[in-house]
Amino acid sequence: MAGLAALVWVAPAWTQADAEPLIAAALRGDALAVQRLLDAGAPINARDRQGRNAVLAATQGGHIEAARVLISRGADVNAQDHIQDSAYLLAGARGRTEILRLALAAGADLKSTNRYGGTALIPACHYGHVETVRLLLGTKIAVDHVNNLGWTALLEAVILGDGGPRHTEIVRLLLAHGAQPGLPDRNGVTPLAHATQRGQDAVAALLRAAGAR
Repeated sequence: MAGLAALVWVAPAWTQADAEPLIAAALRGDALAVQRLLDAGAPINARDRQGRNAVLAATQGGHIEAARVLISRGADVNAQDHIQDSAYLLAGARGRTEILRLALAAGADLKSTNRYGGTALIPACHYGHVETVRLLLGTKIAVDHVNNLGWTALLEAVILGDGGPRHTEIVRLLLAHGAQPGLPDRNGVTPLAHATQRGQDAVAALLRAAGAR
């Protein structure tokens, strides 16, 4: 029995420092190394000094396969770092649509918010990530959520957008999914007024067609 006991493998006592190789592998997109480290027992949701877990690191690097491996093994896509980014929220903000799709399938919290109090939809609209916006609007995300600046996704698309084809399409998508065209910012300025002030003629036309005045 003593001989058999000596052959029994004992899992190592992993610490936070031991998670750093996994996070580093995820950040550089080495999906094979991620798989090997997980198979060896690396703690999948341990954090580094920035508070990020490995799947957030993979998302930061835009590494789809590394993120896929981590999510398939149970990585927490809602775990937020010290600046309130999570894999889900960052995928929305940076237009990492494939990672976002994986995060949504893994139970992304649609009500979670970033450091500006915005859902994943709001920065996606800001940065003109059309396909990301389209994907998020296919969920039950709150289209008229108001962030800490007093802006909805529609206001953000107008105020921080350039009025070009991508932001115009995003405005169209938002309106088609029930965004209120006349919901103003905290100063009472409407999306139409912002669009008009900025010379965003195509956006203004969409807003008027949706009933904005």
